[in-house]
Amino acid sequence: MWNMIWPLILIVGSNCFYNICTKSMPENVNTFGALTVTYLVGAVLSAILLVSSAGPAKAITEISQVNWTSFVLGLSVVGLEAGYVFLYRAGWKVNNGALTANICLAIALLVIGFLLYKETISLRQVLGIVVCGIGLFLINH
Repeated sequence: MWNMIWPLILIVGSNCFYNICTKSMPENVNTFGALTVTYLVGAVLSAILLVSSAGPAKAITEISQVNWTSFVLGLSVVGLEAGYVFLYRAGWKVNNGALTANICLAIALLVIGFLLYKETISLRQVLGIVVCGIGLFLINH
């Protein structure tokens, strides 16, 4: 059970700090300058975790096994980070901006799961989309 819960705790905790830091980023700081520092910290931490989990001798071998997904994920992460910075700088509140983005994401992933991965969409999920749509309207108006 713990194997299912600890990643969720890590995601929720990290997302809380993520949104607090993104919302608190000074407006006079260049977004991409701040993201460069962010990714340098992330790269150093990832390298330390890679060496400590795989061992120094296997680190290069592990890196050589990556495929296109790591490169596209890097592009996606920059878009995600910059999007949130610009979202908050545009005036969105933490309690509305992230919630709106995540509801839209959940709906988009439901459709992507159906179209690309042949996952089924139940009536309950369709009703959930409707409820989310109503919730988005209520939250943002």
